[in-house]
Amino acid sequence: MAGIYIHIPYCKKLCYYCDFYHVLPKGDSSAFFDALIKEASLKRDYTGDEVITTIYFGGGTPSVCRITDLASLLHHINRLYRVDADCETTIELNPDDVTPEYLNGLRDIGINRVSLGIQSWRDKDLKMLNRRHDAAGAANALNETIKAGFGNVTIDLIYGLPGMTTSDWISNLDITFSYNIQHLSAYHLTFEQGTVFGKMLEKNLITEIEEEESSTQFNTLIEKAESAGFIHYEISNFGKDGFFSRHNSNYWKQIPYIGIGPSAHSFNRYSRQWNVKDINKYITAVNDGTVFFEREELDKRRCFNEYMMTSLRTMWGADLDYIDREFEKEGFDYVINIALRFKEYGLMKQEKNTLVLTNQGKMISDNIISEFMMPVED
Repeated sequence: MAGIYIHIPYCKKLCYYCDFYHVLPKGDSSAFFDALIKEASLKRDYTGDEVITTIYFGGGTPSVCRITDLASLLHHINRLYRVDADCETTIELNPDDVTPEYLNGLRDIGINRVSLGIQSWRDKDLKMLNRRHDAAGAANALNETIKAGFGNVTIDLIYGLPGMTTSDWISNLDITFSYNIQHLSAYHLTFEQGTVFGKMLEKNLITEIEEEESSTQFNTLIEKAESAGFIHYEISNFGKDGFFSRHNSNYWKQIPYIGIGPSAHSFNRYSRQWNVKDINKYITAVNDGTVFFEREELDKRRCFNEYMMTSLRTMWGADLDYIDREFEKEGFDYVINIALRFKEYGLMKQEKNTLVLTNQGKMISDNIISEFMMPVED
């Protein structure tokens, strides 16, 4: 099986924390969608004849696109690939774009999972993040989405914001779990280089919250989510039983995927490649019959690093039997030796033949995972 990710870079407004590739929408987008369809054709052999089990429209803001454009692209994907009848098809929506008519159109063309970028239920936070919507708009969008009959709804929240207290975060979570949603993605704010927030941090115009407060908010998130019947299956993701994101889970389980659109990544277990971060260069290249991308071949050590980097983020953890089988004695001994000290500090535990991070370990997961990375040659 395999997945398809489609990057729609259009954004009407720049969010201050975002470092994903984006452009302002200008006029007709037909040339861009024509290029997406052509790239889908050019890449049809990248994962062999694997059945497509997930399709994901991300961005950017896919909800600025016309239903007819999305429908045409999905039609061609279904024509070009073997798409599973039960394919999970997700679209990210900005609350400001949600209307009953738009939701009905999405449902009619086969979208069966909706991801709402709410980020916070507090107007103060939304203004600081430079979001287009307010809290009332978020509530209306979520109510309309549920009313439209979508039975697989996820929302995004951000915590660890400058000035956010644990009480503020609890209020956000209480409002979230009062709705009939099936999934929650909650991310701690990171100050990415080159973003507005990143530049503000460099100039001391904004400050990060204290580490102790970050830890408290993370632990509160876990407790509240589990009390509401959600399973913490990945560091930033919580889902009710049967409603984990199949698309993102496939990333973490190293299932191949095809990335379509500017800046989109692709992976087929043997190589990783990514498209140019320029919509005009992207369209020109695809129309010339090529795909403008950089490529990295994955040798044994790179495959090992890929596996450790993804598996340790999840509740399934790193399978020692798989490591022994795929990466032999070198990989197995390497993992056992490094894991020993993390287990001693209570940051990692071994359940049968699987290594998983504890809640304390999840708080510093990036630091722990980096310790498992084998050196590779350029």
